[in-house]
Amino acid sequence: MTDIFNIARILGLALISFVFALAWTPILIHFLKKYRIGKQIRLDNVPIFAKLHQKKEGTLTMGGILIWVTVLLLTLILWLLAQIGEGTILEKLNFLTRKETLLPLGALVASALVGFGDDLMGIFKIGPNNGGLKVRHRIFIYTGIAIFGAWWFFWKLGWDLVHIPFIGDFNVGFWYLLIFVFVLVATAFSTNETDGLDGLAGGILLISFASYGVIAFSQGKMNLAVFCGVIIGALLAFLWFNIYPARFFMGDTGAMSLGITLGVIAMLTNCFVLLIFIFFIPVIESLSVIIQIISKKIRKKKVFLSAPIHHHFEAKGWPETTITMRFWIINGVMAVIGLILVFVEKIL
Repeated sequence: MTDIFNIARILGLALISFVFALAWTPILIHFLKKYRIGKQIRLDNVPIFAKLHQKKEGTLTMGGILIWVTVLLLTLILWLLAQIGEGTILEKLNFLTRKETLLPLGALVASALVGFGDDLMGIFKIGPNNGGLKVRHRIFIYTGIAIFGAWWFFWKLGWDLVHIPFIGDFNVGFWYLLIFVFVLVATAFSTNETDGLDGLAGGILLISFASYGVIAFSQGKMNLAVFCGVIIGALLAFLWFNIYPARFFMGDTGAMSLGITLGVIAMLTNCFVLLIFIFFIPVIESLSVIIQIISKKIRKKKVFLSAPIHHHFEAKGWPETTITMRFWIINGVMAVIGLILVFVEKIL
């Protein structure tokens, strides 16, 4: 298949994903309203956050279902059509392959289901402190998902190669497993930390998946690029309803699963180091939380008025939309720098 056809395939399926997601959003909203799937605002130990976000109490959550269900259904429909229309254009539209997209799709669905359960526990006040899974339980579960992915890469695909831009490739052996697990867990929780303002996480994820879609395309991983395009289409539909004032929030079923999936794609393209640029804002968000915790433990003082850092700017009086759009711009600029590094390295 030519590059022109692949570009058309990526853009076309991204458009179909967007339209498909928009089409069934009313069904999802009806379901969320019927079962009162609303956001619960924690009041304990987070007075600044509670004050800033109390007005959002009851806003529908678990909107991330829109993204991963759309991606899953569209992937399966195109795969089935390819089986029926073997040797036709339908076969060429299928992008589900063992080598490129089976693992990220599996990671997306598995982590989404875990997040789905955690969201429900929080909404219906089930579990420790009536607030869903504890952080250590989440870490344990998502680490398990990451370990399976690491096993797939290391033993099934025989990967242990790590690429450091402008330095070279290194076979790291067993250390690859630890790197893989760290990247996936870090991207998952960084995404979750970023999902605190209307449209913030969705916009950052959109930029990040688009960037890795470009990288996958440049590497000849066309099915992976298409997969990124389908996620982008669903993300656009989600953002239609998630930008300020949000009709619904992403929830763990969206944030954690998309973070894990982005991590898998970063490993598949062997460009996980570039997450520092392409996923810049979530990296900063996580660092702000870590700095805040360490400072409170050691100095007994806070560095930020509230963490993650987007809440710090909220507490300083910045409008929510201003923070969101400026963070989008910053992440977009950093992602462009990351892509420039990819292409400059190819030239050199």
